[in-house]
Amino acid sequence: MAKVKAPEVQPYTREQLLFWYRQMLAVRRMEEKAAQLYTQQKIRGFLHLYIGQEATGMGIEAAIRPEDYVITGYREHGNAYFRGISMRAIMAELMAKETGCSRGKGGSMHMFSKERRFLGGHGIVGAQIGIGTGVAFAIKYRGEDLISVTMFGDGAARQGMLHESFNMAMLWTLPVLYICENNQYAMGTAVTRSSNVTEIYRLACAYDMPSQRVDGMSIFSVYEAVRHAAEHIRSGKGPYFLEIMTYRYRGHSMSDPAKYRTREEVEAYKEKDPIAHLQNYLYEHQLATEADIDRIEEEVAAEVADAVAFAEASPFPAAEQLYEDVYVQPDYPFLREW
Repeated sequence: MAKVKAPEVQPYTREQLLFWYRQMLAVRRMEEKAAQLYTQQKIRGFLHLYIGQEATGMGIEAAIRPEDYVITGYREHGNAYFRGISMRAIMAELMAKETGCSRGKGGSMHMFSKERRFLGGHGIVGAQIGIGTGVAFAIKYRGEDLISVTMFGDGAARQGMLHESFNMAMLWTLPVLYICENNQYAMGTAVTRSSNVTEIYRLACAYDMPSQRVDGMSIFSVYEAVRHAAEHIRSGKGPYFLEIMTYRYRGHSMSDPAKYRTREEVEAYKEKDPIAHLQNYLYEHQLATEADIDRIEEEVAAEVADAVAFAEASPFPAAEQLYEDVYVQPDYPFLREW
């Protein structure tokens, strides 16, 4: 394995790095268990795993504030966990149980948490780009010191919604951080087969929006890029766009055998594994021992086992709950008389 490229100066504490490592490992083990449960038919429907992309989600979360808003697409289990949604609530949602974060009605693709300001989980490709832009408009309208982190994949970058949102966000100087998690395959179609512009961050140039490409296999690169972009946005300068280059080790979903790429390509990316590289960095800088890593592995294994047991013991939603949580009545004064 290639060595981790360390920052010029060590700006991170041991506790911070161990926390990042633990959270990334927890998502990896949670997703591996979800894949197993899917083959046992305990999870039904679609299941899009985050395995390989953990540094992206963790780096983003570490660089923003808990009160900021995050919205993303349907490969969102990791993002939900990084936002602070419990593994119990995530696993229960995957199993369509009432104790899930969406009360068992959202499943793998539609996880939400009002308390954690996690706005989904959206199954329609690119739809969340417009919603995240609208959230940024609301933030500015209210005069809040917050940002809307609006995430999407490389496939969603082909949607017209992106261009309409980019235009409005720049026109109105909205506090929105657009992030493209480019895992290089929209379902089974490589970026090179779907666009003449393969450097997706350059799409922002048409709107004079600052943008850059980031190494998504490095937690350090993601954290620093997001931290810089967030500072830019909070200073009132408007939107920022990051194209984070990452890779999913599994297929698009559990039903995808991923025959459109070679074994050699997948193995080459596993050499850049973000969790293994962070572990290597911890060892090289004497910030962790094997005993520390073993303890974290044990803690994570216990958390996963507990989450699965909780989900399996939880009830399915009752039939009479079918029509609940469909609409909500906004508490606007002019609507109270309706």
